[in-house]
Amino acid sequence: MSFTVEERGNPNTLSYRLFFSKSNNWYIKARVRKVAKMARNIFNMVVEVPRWTNAKMEIATKDLLNPIKQDVKKGKLRYVANIFPHKGYIWNYGAIPQTWEDPAHKDDDTSCCGDNDPIDVCEIGSRVCSRGEVIKVKVLGVLAMIDEGETDWKVIAINVDDPEASEFNSISDVRRLKPGYLEATVDWFRRYKVPDGKPENCFAFNGEFKDKDFAINVIKNTHTFWKNLISQKSKAGELNCKNTSVSEGNSPFCCSADEAKAAVGEVTHKCNSMFDKWFYK
Repeated sequence: MSFTVEERGNPNTLSYRLFFSKSNNWYIKARVRKVAKMARNIFNMVVEVPRWTNAKMEIATKDLLNPIKQDVKKGKLRYVANIFPHKGYIWNYGAIPQTWEDPAHKDDDTSCCGDNDPIDVCEIGSRVCSRGEVIKVKVLGVLAMIDEGETDWKVIAINVDDPEASEFNSISDVRRLKPGYLEATVDWFRRYKVPDGKPENCFAFNGEFKDKDFAINVIKNTHTFWKNLISQKSKAGELNCKNTSVSEGNSPFCCSADEAKAAVGEVTHKCNSMFDKWFYK
């Protein structure tokens, strides 16, 4: 699918949004990307946070069209702290669309319910991706984090276009070719909320990474949960499932093109920032 990413508002402000649109200005949801070719272990990933950056960007699942925006807590924009020796996010971080960790489903392996979000991905390739970029990734394994009593899967994957992608086919390849990276990943997820006054996160399986077959099964399950969500077999709660990719007769979540354009129009265009200007006196 050919589409563009449209930036609205100003970065590092509450107004900032990234919307997705087709070439004919037909706005679409960030979450409505094809889940990919499961048989070939290739999935689409929406990049929310480029590596080495700190702004906690995420798909806004409660907003119409699910744009990418910066997370907010108590009226303030959220940034992850630099947990020594790490700088910002240590991978390209994002999510697999058309997945959902169902908060009403208690996972057999973690004994915790889902976190009500798409499944997260840590992309370990050599290139720093752009915010809003959609890339195809090869799944290598998964980590089961428990975040405040909720299951929060972290898929480990690599961009299929990465120069080293052919060398990575399993989680053991990551351990062999990038020594210390998996340990750093566990350390990062364990401690990243501590500077905000929260306790360390914990993990199922004693922090052990599960292999790609296990990871693919988790993705398949969360894709099934997503299908139940959009077919109203599961309760959406505050999630906004309306989109322009379904017809009015087939889905209660149909969003007209005019409604979508109006939602985007409510967010002002990017304007010049003082931080982009040089001053000579």
